[in-house]
Amino acid sequence: MDSRFEEDFRTVRGYQLINQQDGRLTPALEDYLEMAYRLCRQNSYARVNKLSELLHVRPSSASKMISKLALLGYLEYDRYEIILLTEKGREKGAYLLKRHDVVESFLKLIGCQNPLEETELIEHSLSASTVTALSSLLDYFLSDTSAKDSFNNYMVKSNQNSSIYSAGG
Repeated sequence: MDSRFEEDFRTVRGYQLINQQDGRLTPALEDYLEMAYRLCRQNSYARVNKLSELLHVRPSSASKMISKLALLGYLEYDRYEIILLTEKGREKGAYLLKRHDVVESFLKLIGCQNPLEETELIEHSLSASTVTALSSLLDYFLSDTSAKDSFNNYMVKSNQNSSIYSAGG
């Protein structure tokens, strides 16, 4: 039997369940915390209605998720719907925003047609070490324009956007 099949493969949901058991936030909770962090950077606080508006969810859904994040110690939430980040929330929120920015910048670099949507779909699956590696790669291309030009020329020559690569989506 091929050794690849002897590895411990799981479904996406299987990996998510393992991550939850390890105390990691769910992708949905990460999205709420990242957006709360974005809003708090602007105003020093966030409101449930604004959060629900930006995430395109009902205020009741946002309140439920905010309550979960408060129980986990990432933020404080009062009956007037004001959301304040704790130190833990600021640290995690800063990481989540950095991860988002790195992934979206990487996808733009490689010519992704819809970098925001694809970032939202894949960012939750990446480890901190992968985000660091992607960040280093982006820094490399920013510091060495000839490398970036060489990559862009390669992409044109290899016809990366041909039908063979778009068959999945």
